[in-house]
Amino acid sequence: MPKNSSLMVRLDEESKALLASAAELRKVSVSDYVRSIVVSQARRELAAAESHVISMTAEEQLEFWEALSKPPKLTKAQKQLGKLMRGEA
Repeated sequence: MPKNSSLMVRLDEESKALLASAAELRKVSVSDYVRSIVVSQARRELAAAESHVISMTAEEQLEFWEALSKPPKLTKAQKQLGKLMRGEA
């Protein structure tokens, strides 16, 4: 089994430029930047999952709150299904 293996990722030009700029700020290669950021983020997410903790960015928290505070309008079919499930149909 090889000690190191490759991972190929396709990005749009804007995303690629953002990564290159961020890597330049740290004075590392894009590969080293992606490796350090992505691997550490993956570790944090796995640790959170193991402890049954959901962590969200501020943007994700806002989206979640908006989804909870503005539930979607039910379609006619969904309303009929609800009645059926409650035994009202």
